[in-house]
Amino acid sequence: MGIFFTKIQSNLKAIALYEGSYSVDASKKFIPFDPLMDKVSDRPASLFIFIQPFLIKTAQDLLLIDTGLGYNDDLGNLILHQNIKKAGYQPKEVTKVLMSHLHFDHSGGMVWTKDGKMEVSFPNAEYYIQREEWESAYSHPSKSYKTEIFDVMQRSGQIHFLEGDGNINSEISCEITGGHSEFHQAFHIQSEGEHYFFGGDIVPEPEQLQRKFIAKYDLDGKRAMELRAEYAEKAAKGNWICLFYHAKSKAIGRVIQQDDSYRVEEIK
Repeated sequence: MGIFFTKIQSNLKAIALYEGSYSVDASKKFIPFDPLMDKVSDRPASLFIFIQPFLIKTAQDLLLIDTGLGYNDDLGNLILHQNIKKAGYQPKEVTKVLMSHLHFDHSGGMVWTKDGKMEVSFPNAEYYIQREEWESAYSHPSKSYKTEIFDVMQRSGQIHFLEGDGNINSEISCEITGGHSEFHQAFHIQSEGEHYFFGGDIVPEPEQLQRKFIAKYDLDGKRAMELRAEYAEKAAKGNWICLFYHAKSKAIGRVIQQDDSYRVEEIK
C-alpha cells in the first residue's frame, strides 16, 4: 500500500490513497493480489483491479471521494484511516464523503469494524449519496451491495441524500451519469482555479478515455462508452484534473487531445 500525492497550488491538494490490487470473481469477493507473488492462472475467471479513494483539500473542506473496501490491516486499523494519516491528516478532519455509487469496492470504507463492532468511519463528516442509488441498493438485492454497511450509516444520521444533479456547495457539484449503475454519479470540484473531475466507474482508468471501451461490468455498456468519449473531450478542453479510482498508473492526470485521440498526462 502507498500514497500518491499531488500538490497543484498552495491551497488545493489531491491525494490518491492507494489501497492495493485485488482479484474479484463472480462471488464478488475482493482478494488481495500481489503480481510479484501471486499467479493470474490461480484465479480463473477473475477481474484484476486497483483501488484508490481520493482525498482533496479545498478552501472549505477536506473531501474523501469514495471509500475503498473498508479492510483492516493486521493490527486492526482501517487501511483507509492509515493512508489518510500518512497523507498528513486525521480521519476526524474529513468533512464530506462523496459517494459515486454504492458497490462494495467503493462503499466498504464508509464504515469499519472496531473491536468486533461496525461503526461509521468518519464521525465528523456528512456522506453525500444519491437517494435513488441508496433505494436501488435495498430494493435490488445483489452481491455488489452490502446492506449491513448501509444499515450502520442509516442509524448514524450523517447521510445527506442528493436528488439528481446539482450543487453541494460553491465548490462541489454532482451529476447523475448512469451507465455503470442506474444512479451512478460523477463529481466536479472547482477551487483555486482548478477543476477536478471524478468519474467513478464511468472513467475508472485513464486508458478508457483513450479508446472506445465497453465493459461487461457496466449496467449499460453503450451508455458508459458514450460518456467516456464525452468526458475525454470536455476534460481536454477544460484542462480538468481527472481522478481515476481503478488506475494501474496515472491515478491523477490531465487529458491531452492529439488530433482525433486523447492521452493522459500524469500529474506527480
